[in-house]
Amino acid sequence: MPKIDTKTLEDLEFPSVLRQVSENCVTEPGRETVLVIIPYQDFDEIEPELQRVKEFKASFDGDNHIPNHGFDPIFRELRLLEIENSTLEISGFRKILSISETTRILLKFFKKFEEFYIHLNSFSEEVSYTSIISEEINKRVDKYGEIKDDASTQLGTIRRRLNVVKGKINSSFTKALSQYSASDYLDEIRESVVENRRVLAVKAMHRKKVKGAVLGSSKTGSIVYIEPQETLEYANELSNLIYEEDEEIKRILKAMTEFVRPHTEILASYQEYLIAMDVLYAKAKYALKINGVLPIISKDKKISLQKAFHPLLLVSNNKRKDKTFPQSIELVPDKRIIVISGPNAGGKSITLKTVGLLQVMLQSGLLISAESQSEMCFFKRIMTDIGDNQSIENHLSTYSYRLKKMNYFLKKCDKKTLFLIDEFGTGSDPELGGALAETFLEVFYEREAFGIITTHYTNLKLLANELPHAINANMQFDNKSLEPLYHLHLGEAGSSYTFEVAQKNGIPYSLINRSKKKIERGKVRFDKTIANLQKERSNLRKTSESLKTEEQKARVEGKQLEEVNARAQEKLESYQELFDANQKLISLGKKFDTLSEKFFNNKQKKQLLDELMRLVMIENSKRKKVAPKVKKAVKVKEQEIIKEVEQKVEVIRERKKEEKEKAKKLPPPKPKVTLKLGDRVRMIDGRAIGTIDTIEKNKAIVNYGIFTTNVSLEELEKV
Repeated sequence: MPKIDTKTLEDLEFPSVLRQVSENCVTEPGRETVLVIIPYQDFDEIEPELQRVKEFKASFDGDNHIPNHGFDPIFRELRLLEIENSTLEISGFRKILSISETTRILLKFFKKFEEFYIHLNSFSEEVSYTSIISEEINKRVDKYGEIKDDASTQLGTIRRRLNVVKGKINSSFTKALSQYSASDYLDEIRESVVENRRVLAVKAMHRKKVKGAVLGSSKTGSIVYIEPQETLEYANELSNLIYEEDEEIKRILKAMTEFVRPHTEILASYQEYLIAMDVLYAKAKYALKINGVLPIISKDKKISLQKAFHPLLLVSNNKRKDKTFPQSIELVPDKRIIVISGPNAGGKSITLKTVGLLQVMLQSGLLISAESQSEMCFFKRIMTDIGDNQSIENHLSTYSYRLKKMNYFLKKCDKKTLFLIDEFGTGSDPELGGALAETFLEVFYEREAFGIITTHYTNLKLLANELPHAINANMQFDNKSLEPLYHLHLGEAGSSYTFEVAQKNGIPYSLINRSKKKIERGKVRFDKTIANLQKERSNLRKTSESLKTEEQKARVEGKQLEEVNARAQEKLESYQELFDANQKLISLGKKFDTLSEKFFNNKQKKQLLDELMRLVMIENSKRKKVAPKVKKAVKVKEQEIIKEVEQKVEVIRERKKEEKEKAKKLPPPKPKVTLKLGDRVRMIDGRAIGTIDTIEKNKAIVNYGIFTTNVSLEELEKV
């Protein structure tokens, strides 16, 4: 199975990333494991690991925090368990108990919240847990790490006897202390402890008067430390009992060791599991630091990085509170090779390293510093040629070393390869080296490999322009200040701004002109043309952006106008329909008025009925004939309407009836007075009073002083 070369990882500064990740580990084995991480070789191993890191990272912000996974390593204990007849110490059992309990707590936690930690739970379920190790240790060792009294019957008996003897020693010593103190044989301090035994602090002049064993004296010799005769016999018994206790504890530890020995592999799996948890924790913590995300993992060959940061640069700049410029770059089968050109110090190498480092990080189970909508795939091989690779050990020049690298590339490069080459073709004669580099690039292209190269060679820029599935790119520069903008632009080659940068850095203009004369005029003009094109492209981009903004505004306004127009058209149509209907009714009304006038003049009913029937027939002929089924439906509808109208009429009748009954109960209306000229009158329910000037038929002209008005007599009442 091919793997990513160590030199490639060093070129991309991957070990520096691992060092930063390892700082987040809480255990030493975890740190050591992180520092030797290498990219995964199998796509199926990458995805679950990335999902586990993503879940661990999410736990920092959620309510269900993952329990502590810290532990003391048990490598020494595991080695001892492999040696026959070996015995573990109590401290070893305490470590084993701690690892077993931590593993149990984590397994239980992930099982409880398996809907949140799907991948962490499935990873945890691979651990085969047994509680008998913890139970056995807890049965014999207390929480302070001491063997319990009831660990065995014999140990219980020994410790009870020990307590009795210790009591006798204390009482006999107290008795001797009182006796010799009263005799004034003791120094001011009265007693002390020598070799873990209580002794009397006897004045040197009285040492022969005190019976017992001399265990030492003070530095000055003024005090002699004597263990009283009364406690000596009990002290010997105590020593014997302590020896018996130690022997019994050794026997118990031996039995416990033999009990645990068959479970060595299980204990090793617990430790491996906790180390893996520490590594996941460190990766998740690092992801928080660099705003790491899990991009979309594609099985097709594609790299689409959106706002990607170089993680080491991001961490460094964040410490200094400097701005870091993100890059967006895309490698797809149609544009699988990118040739980046432009002046030095513009960020070409950083862009190249960013792509390589993020790819290696992803294949090592680390989240990447980019937008979550970024898309990445898996490469079986990543090859790099970055920096000044002069090999002093092998006495190779930079160019020789690079040629050896190219030879390796030519042997291994295929469609599952990502190659990254910085300053492609440099180190030899520009024209000859450029020609060789062009040939190499053509081979990489034919092999369908994916790659990014940086170069100043014009022929490579031209080749990238000619090859259908390759593309030029350049790092943007400010045209006036010649300061780098750290923004990658795809689609066109970049000028090296050689003479412009030289002029900006204080090189005399006369020397620059001399230099220009020394090279072919065509090359200067070509480089200048590229520089001009870049300026034009920059201006076009700004214009395009402003036009897009204007277009979006126009689109919104156009949509609003369309809506207003639609509403106006709707209203116009409804008004037209209403107007047509009214005109029809007016026409019909005029015809009816003519018939009415004829009848008024000649009083001929038959003629009126004939004319009326003819008018009705004419109007009915204009109506559309309704199909039988529709007619039936209309009839049913009519019946429903008639029924509804009848119900409403009934309601009106009831209301009128009620109104009549109320009117009967009201007092009778005032008698109507016949009005004549000169009467003072006012409108019914009105306030203004006027005088009748003239009366014609049923109307009167009423004079209100300021004005006159023509009013019906029925609307007037006498004042």
